[in-house]
Amino acid sequence: MTADAPAASPALTRVREIALLLPEVEERTSHGQPTFFVADKQFAQVRENHHGDGLNVVCVRTSGTDEQAMLIDAAPDTYSRPAYLGPSGWVGVTLDGDPDWVLIEDRIARSWELAAPRRLLEAGGR
Repeated sequence: MTADAPAASPALTRVREIALLLPEVEERTSHGQPTFFVADKQFAQVRENHHGDGLNVVCVRTSGTDEQAMLIDAAPDTYSRPAYLGPSGWVGVTLDGDPDWVLIEDRIARSWELAAPRRLLEAGGR
């Protein structure tokens, strides 16, 4: 972190700890957001008030738009359809209030599995 960079929020710090425990993960800034990659494929992105939307979420992959719709319909206070990534079936998982960190850890790990190359999955993955 440079002297001019703001301190990471507690939610970003926690997401970072979860994501970086997974095999071969790299964090890079993508579109101005902290983003996590495995084998150059994005699997999680933290958005804090992205373009003034008032949401603090971690965006993660789902198996597709059917799973995305099911999650949002079942728990609209937890899941949302993120801008730009939503059309590809991603969901935003809220980081506001008292988030369910067990759920967030599971969604990040599942997203990693959806992005990870076969060699990592065959080696035991997470």
